[in-house]
Amino acid sequence: MNATVVIQLYVFVLAGFVGYMVISRVPPLLHTPLMSATNAISGISLVGSLVAAGSGDHRISNILGCLAVACAMINVVGGFIITDRMLKLFKRADKSAEAK
Repeated sequence: MNATVVIQLYVFVLAGFVGYMVISRVPPLLHTPLMSATNAISGISLVGSLVAAGSGDHRISNILGCLAVACAMINVVGGFIITDRMLKLFKRADKSAEAK
């Protein structure tokens, strides 16, 4: 294992630890705006995967790029669906509907 792989592995583990600590300390009221921000960041990964899919260098890179586009789209759409569902939880119930 060369030094570059060790550094990349170290950065990956450190980023996972920091991400876990940040998410675990966020109050539940801020989860929805935080999810919306992460959905926007997922859009950046979608752009990167589109660039990889359209590079045209090798057939393998095109296939992996298309797979990355599909995964990124699932992540973005799923994230927005979950955010929308969470926002509906904060709406107040209609008083006239409860009286019936």
